Amino acid sequence: MSIETRKRVEVCFTPSGYEYFKKDFEIVVVIDVLRATSAICAAFENGVNSIIPVPSIEEAWEYKKKGFLAGAERKGQIVEGFDFGNSPFSYMNPEFKGKDIVLTTTNGTKSLDVAKDAEIVLVASFLNLNAICQWIVEQPKDVVCLCSGWQDNFNLEDTICAGAIVDQLTNTGNYYSTEDSSIAAKYLFQSAKKSHLGFIKSSSHRRRLKKLNLNKDVHYCLTPNQTSVIPILKNGKLVKL
Repeated sequence: MSIETRKRVEVCFTPSGYEYFKKDFEIVVVIDVLRATSAICAAFENGVNSIIPVPSIEEAWEYKKKGFLAGAERKGQIVEGFDFGNSPFSYMNPEFKGKDIVLTTTNGTKSLDVAKDAEIVLVASFLNLNAICQWIVEQPKDVVCLCSGWQDNFNLEDTICAGAIVDQLTNTGNYYSTEDSSIAAKYLFQSAKKSHLGFIKSSSHRRRLKKLNLNKDVHYCLTPNQTSVIPILKNGKLVKL
């Protein structure tokens, strides 16, 4: 592909930074490795029909009152009154197959709300890394990886996952990056790829989840290519592409 026809792939570290990118990119890839986008991928792998992401607990409650299965997480814990949060293992329940689920989380559903008006909004995690990269390569569009971070702050795990996407796409020769954030993410991924778990062992969110005895979730979320599902946002709902 000639330089003139190559597409851009960039990384936005936090939802608050998305305003800078939003007008230039047709595809937004939302990432919240620990744990929202990993849970969403696990849900579709296990037969969920759709997920309705909402930014607030109040909106999730309204759906719950209407009879929807509704999950809510804040600061790593299940919100009181809800039956599940954002653990991927919650979505492996056979009773969830074929169901529509409502979800609100601290970081991931906020990013989805911020990006909802983009032409194409995809959900990525380490779990579906290769599948999402392969699909994107088939689309001649500019891509921004939107990291959910932690309460609008930079975090390691989302940035490393975004860096993995940048690495795969730029290695095809059909994509390039110009932003320092994208170059930094790519180099972080290259430093971490031998052991994602080892690299982020001191990260802030890993420590939070460890205190909550959620190491099993962390190991699962950091294990690449466990599914080929690609969740996509359509009319306010995430569905399987």
